[in-house]
Amino acid sequence: MSNAASKKTLIIMVAVFVLPVVLAKLALDNDWFTKGATNKGQLLAPTIDMSALLENAEPKWRLLYVMPSKCDAVCENALFSINQVWLALGKESDRAQAVVVTTASSDQTAIAALEDYPFVETLPVTTSTALASSSVYIVDTQNNAMLFYDIKDDRKDAVMESRNMLADMRKLLKLSRIG
Repeated sequence: MSNAASKKTLIIMVAVFVLPVVLAKLALDNDWFTKGATNKGQLLAPTIDMSALLENAEPKWRLLYVMPSKCDAVCENALFSINQVWLALGKESDRAQAVVVTTASSDQTAIAALEDYPFVETLPVTTSTALASSSVYIVDTQNNAMLFYDIKDDRKDAVMESRNMLADMRKLLKLSRIG
C-alpha cells in the first residue's frame, strides 16, 4: 500500500470516527437543538422538600395548592383544576391525591367551599410554606415538590393548564412504581 493511500485511509478513518463526536459536542455546548424535555409544567430546580408538611403521609403523587388569604379567580381556578385533574386520572386516582394546604391566614370562606370538592383534601399547617399561592405543584412520592403550574385568572387558560397537569401526572404515574 502506498504512502498516499495510507494517508487517505487515515483521513477517512478520522472523519468517520472523530468528526461525529466533535460535532455532537459542539451541538450540545451551543444548544443547536431543542432538548428532549416532555414535561408540560415548569421544573423546580432544586426541588422543594415538603417532608415537614407531609410528615407520616402515605406515599402518593400529590397535586398541591396553598390557599391564600383571599381566594380570588386564580384560587378558584386552581381548586377547580386540581379537582378535575384528580377525577380525570380515573383508575389511577387512588395513587394520587389533591391537597389544599391551609394556614391560619387562609380564606375561611374558600375553605368552607371546599365541600363542593369532596375529593380534595385539606392539610392545615401552622407554619408558612415556601410555595406560591398562584401555582399548583406536583409533589412526588418522596415528598419533593418537583413541577409547578402557574394558574391564571382566565378560566380557559386554567383549563389548558389543567390539561398540562393531567398529561404530566399520567406520565409520572405510568413511569412510577411507587404510590
